[in-house]
Amino acid sequence: MAREEKTDNSPRLLIVDDEENFRGMLSEHLRDQGYEAHAVGNSHDAMEALALAAHDVVLLDIRLGRENGIEILKKIKKEHPEVEVVMATAFGSVNLAVEATKLGSFDFVEKPLNHDHFDIVIKNAASQASLRREVERLREERRRDLPPDDFVGDSEALDEIRRQIEKIAGSGRSTVLIQGETGVGKEMVARKIHYSRKGDPGPFVVLNCASLPSELLESELFGHEKGAFTDARAQKKGLMELASDGTLFLDEIGELSLPLQAKLLRAIDQKSFRRVGGMADVQVQTRILAATHRDLHAMFQEGKFREDLYYRLMVIPIRVPSLRERPTDVLPIARHLIKMLNSDLDRQVEGIEPAAEEALKRYRWPGNVRELRNVLERAILLHSDREVRLSDLSEEVRTGLGPGSIPTAGGKGFVFQNGGSIPTMSDVEKLAIEYALEKCSGNKTKAAEALGISRQTLRTKLRDYCLVGAEDDGQ
Repeated sequence: MAREEKTDNSPRLLIVDDEENFRGMLSEHLRDQGYEAHAVGNSHDAMEALALAAHDVVLLDIRLGRENGIEILKKIKKEHPEVEVVMATAFGSVNLAVEATKLGSFDFVEKPLNHDHFDIVIKNAASQASLRREVERLREERRRDLPPDDFVGDSEALDEIRRQIEKIAGSGRSTVLIQGETGVGKEMVARKIHYSRKGDPGPFVVLNCASLPSELLESELFGHEKGAFTDARAQKKGLMELASDGTLFLDEIGELSLPLQAKLLRAIDQKSFRRVGGMADVQVQTRILAATHRDLHAMFQEGKFREDLYYRLMVIPIRVPSLRERPTDVLPIARHLIKMLNSDLDRQVEGIEPAAEEALKRYRWPGNVRELRNVLERAILLHSDREVRLSDLSEEVRTGLGPGSIPTAGGKGFVFQNGGSIPTMSDVEKLAIEYALEKCSGNKTKAAEALGISRQTLRTKLRDYCLVGAEDDGQ
């Protein structure tokens, strides 16, 4: 028999008590308060009622005949974790209250009931259940809105990321460090990891570590207690706590101060932390996904990033290649972005003319996918009717000149086209390394051979120039 889900806003309560008169009087009282109330006298009937229909709150007697209400509480929270349970007993004690709370009880009331107090407890429990149900509804909507595959393109580099995510989906709460240049889509990779988790993935919370000064970042991350500082007028939960049972995505983690790095490391290792101004530890089950465009290995060698945190984050490393390293993905991504922009901008652009396609493929995209989207959005807004034309593109993309251009056969002048300025040897060397990696599809061994240097020298230069790919991937 299918389970009956709630279809209205009336809180549904289940009373589990072995005293028939108490069940009857309390059911009538709750109905007078606007609740949909049902009552049963034992655990078997209670579990059957919960299996047949969704409930918001269970009022559970801790002494249910010969049955132990604590054991019933465990079973309810295991099979129906969305239900709030209020424990009731005529034999109340602090020890029982503490034990019930640790096992997930929302609150604890004593018999004979103080109806004023009881009404407040039930109202709060029903509100909490309603909030939990709304959050789950929003999560489900978010899951439905996700496209089946945000990764557009068929390059080998992209296929490798897909394979990595498939493996990571079953890796529990292991930390992941996502590396790549600005604009390559590191947050998209993080979301894909999160939503690939089996069952309910929980909340996905994002914190950009470069968006706030250090003194505010700690409060944003860990929360604070009332009175912790001048403007702390009430307790505030931090994003680490709000992301419990889900994922906290820390973007630009290389911007964290060293003291905050130490606190984050402890929170990851201990699965607990203290709010700013707090004295008690807050326990969480939060998965940490971090991202950076910086070379954290070089940073810890320079004393700018904690070595222990670096290796803690590197449990599972993922490198997102730049767009110039996967040129075959440029046009598929462009077509995908045009479809998205059509929807966002209410346009009907159907494609890209061949000359514009060649320009898009030729350009190096230093700003990666983000820059490609901006270029197409500008073209669609200001020019395009049915297709993106070469004349719609920015001059830099259209001409293939400037810092984003790819060198063409027979010409060394591409390096010297920046307004007549003379590039440094480092600029030339960096550009040569990038070009070699692109032409060798990211294979470092082949790129090193083409450049006439050893593979180890190439890896060292990748670190020196803060280029993604310094890690040894066996190529």
